Amino acid sequence: MCSIFVLTGKDVRMAAAERAFYKTLSRGPDMSNFYETERGIVGFHRLAIMGLNAAGMQPFSRGKNFCVCNGELYGFRKEREKLEELGYRFNSDSDCEIILPMYEQFGTGMFAKLDAEFACVIYDGAKGEYVAARDPIGIRPLYYGYTEGGNIAFASEPKNLVGLCGKILPFPPGHYYEKGKFVCYRDMTTVKETVRGDPDEICGEIRRRLVAGVEKRLDADAPVGYLLSGGLDSSLVCAIAAKLSEKPIRTFAVGMEKDAIDLKYAREVAEHIGSEHTEIYMTREEVLDALEFVIASLATFDITTVRASMGMYLLCKKIHESTDVRVLLTGEISDELFGYKYTDFAPTARAFQEESAKRIRELHAYDVLRADRCISVNSLEARVPFGDLAFAEYVMSIDPELKLNKYGKGKYLLRRAFEGGYLPDKILYREKAAFSDAVGHSMVDDLKAYAESVYGDDWHTLAEKYAYHAKPFTKESLLYREIFEKYYPGQAEMIPGFWMPNKSWAGCDVNDPSARVLSNYGESGN
Repeated sequence: MCSIFVLTGKDVRMAAAERAFYKTLSRGPDMSNFYETERGIVGFHRLAIMGLNAAGMQPFSRGKNFCVCNGELYGFRKEREKLEELGYRFNSDSDCEIILPMYEQFGTGMFAKLDAEFACVIYDGAKGEYVAARDPIGIRPLYYGYTEGGNIAFASEPKNLVGLCGKILPFPPGHYYEKGKFVCYRDMTTVKETVRGDPDEICGEIRRRLVAGVEKRLDADAPVGYLLSGGLDSSLVCAIAAKLSEKPIRTFAVGMEKDAIDLKYAREVAEHIGSEHTEIYMTREEVLDALEFVIASLATFDITTVRASMGMYLLCKKIHESTDVRVLLTGEISDELFGYKYTDFAPTARAFQEESAKRIRELHAYDVLRADRCISVNSLEARVPFGDLAFAEYVMSIDPELKLNKYGKGKYLLRRAFEGGYLPDKILYREKAAFSDAVGHSMVDDLKAYAESVYGDDWHTLAEKYAYHAKPFTKESLLYREIFEKYYPGQAEMIPGFWMPNKSWAGCDVNDPSARVLSNYGESGN
């Protein structure tokens, strides 16, 4: 990960801007750059992943133009070769050095050409204007706000903008900003042509595209590791990587000390793929001690995001403290594409597709946010193969009738696509368990019990203070919201609301986001 920070005017004092900039030093502890430009202030914290020497430090500049980018641009070597044929010369091995030459060649049309997880800000010196953009899923974070002088500001995290801007909002994924407007350049939920036909051919394409998505994310000059929960998604990423790697991959799993559900399954996967496996145990005390720091790092009050972040944060903390791993591959974004436990209740194929599209559009505020913050606050980089653009676009285009759970097993197409040795059948066809549940049911129970100890019968009155957006509806949600408001006062609209199953569907009118409350949870907790 890296951290970008750009003020497009000079109405903020340098000292205040510098304090704000250094709030995200953990995102890029290797090198930092911070200075005043003719039109504002720019800062960049670097975590070196591609091109590890100082030549890859940003901002990159060409003439009066400069750019900062937090991203991984897959296939950048081929793009660089094309640019070299046009006469461009490069000074580093950094993938992000191609951005300015591409901008010079294609203007804002370049963003649709990128196969990348990225957030970037470009200064066009000839026009005296700033251009910014974010990847189509929002895997890399970017926020914006306006200073008192009315100048737009951009930063990797909202904590950089608190105190400098009024209202802070997430930069919309798949958009670029130019001349005061946000323009959509790619919508991942738009289906150009529905894929129908032979399920075997469809499953074959799913397998081919996911394998390609994993393979391109193995390209790093820094050591790579893998988060392994023992569930289907992370297990598939690890199994694919193990087949592609010449030496054993390094996998990491976490669970509660007394009732870890996933650890035994993660261990089975690790043995099957021959990985170098590490297990981390966490306690109730560690979870509660880390809660406020995690919420401040996440910049969210969402219940399921906070719950799932506890294990992920503590695991990544141990990885950072005890290994040389700098890049982590994870299993996020599979649920949004293939379905959750609650989407088993989708009344129609159209309803399933609409729900999937909604979840993809909001991903940047939930699971993708969680993965980014838990990993980056520990000075690591997240890569998400299920978010590969070619893969996600294809899965979204599959006839939703085929994605409905008519098979007695959710995510059937994904499971069927990887039959034949990638994973043991008991893992490949294991029931879905949410990460926050599968680290051990006791963790969520401990968080709920702690919230009960904090608030009395007057908690409803306290919750009214936050009725302006997503009013807390349980003591647990109030606890998270009060911690959030301590660090981000009045900024709750950064988050669409509480992630919950679609309450309009029969079987989904529940008051907790955990799949444990659904009637089809079944063997998920075993």
